[in-house]
Amino acid sequence: MKKSKKVGLIVISLSVLLFGLTVFLQYKVFHKEESEELYKKVTMKNLSSGKIEQVSKENMIEEVVENPLVPEGQQTPTVEEQQQQPQVEQQQQPTEEVVPEEEIKEITTYEDITTTPVEPVVYDGLTLNQLAEKLNRSLKSNIAGKGYLIASHCLELGVDPYLAVAIMLHETGCNQGSCSSLVQKCNNVGGQKGGPSCGGGSYKAYPTLDEGIIGYIDNLYNNYVSKGLTTADLMGPRYAASPTWTSKVNSYIALVKNN
Repeated sequence: MKKSKKVGLIVISLSVLLFGLTVFLQYKVFHKEESEELYKKVTMKNLSSGKIEQVSKENMIEEVVENPLVPEGQQTPTVEEQQQQPQVEQQQQPTEEVVPEEEIKEITTYEDITTTPVEPVVYDGLTLNQLAEKLNRSLKSNIAGKGYLIASHCLELGVDPYLAVAIMLHETGCNQGSCSSLVQKCNNVGGQKGGPSCGGGSYKAYPTLDEGIIGYIDNLYNNYVSKGLTTADLMGPRYAASPTWTSKVNSYIALVKNN
């Protein structure tokens, strides 16, 4: 009886062991079939033709899609390289130098150039203003400050301004302190004769001092210089009856030049 029980237990144990082994083998077979499940590989060519190729996971080859924008033989840049590429190109792009419009200035006319005008030399190495100032140093009393009028009108007619002032000083006495009554009453600065008369006498009267000065220089030119009498020595015999007139005028010429 005991022996038959032992045999039964052994049979039952073997049965359980075989059952377990059977279940384990079925599980392995099922897992292997599941792992070998077919995978579908879809390409752009398959989509256009309507065909889908079925391959196993072990035999599936990854298709590399070429970038049409990358030249043949050149490696397709990664995502990080593509993100950095615009920044590099932006840094390498040369920047055009912009010149402010205010700095661009072109001189087109002579008005843009500041120059100091140079006065020409008109007589005895002097400009007109310098000559007028020189004459003014000898002109006093009523005729003081008339150097510019005398100088400009003399040069216009070709009369020696030193000679003109020297005769004026001799005839009027203005260099002595006060001018003669002929100057003060009739604006006659050269002792000219003619009309209209100054106070009923033989000397000529002028309405203003400037007119008297211009009339005097005109007389020197018309009656003497234009006839070749350009010096005191040549003018003397005709201008005055006094034999000392020439020497006195020449003395005044030296005074004017040295003033």
